[in-house]
Amino acid sequence: MTSGARNLLLLGVFSLLIALATSGVSLALYHSSGDIYLDRSRPGYLPDEEEIEEYQSTHEEDYSFSSTTRIDADTLDEYLDHYSATVESLNSLKDPFSATPLSDESLGFPAK
Repeated sequence: MTSGARNLLLLGVFSLLIALATSGVSLALYHSSGDIYLDRSRPGYLPDEEEIEEYQSTHEEDYSFSSTTRIDADTLDEYLDHYSATVESLNSLKDPFSATPLSDESLGFPAK
């Protein structure tokens, strides 16, 4: 084995060890800080009853287009009405590239 190949192999091994060590430390800190239990992206997370009631009282039910519904003129008109309302709300944004469209309120997350 040439010295260039050996150096490349050592570089790969050391970079892998550094990546594993930093990932391990970050996961240990994530777990020990308790943030792992607050992460709402985890599948097992269930919101508090107060959050559910507050969300339901302030938001109307989202429209969903059933995949089993027979498509006729009335169904299409209903879908287009909901679609145009959504497009109008998006077009009404004053600055669509600001942080406002990604705020918790605009995304429908309950306030803390």
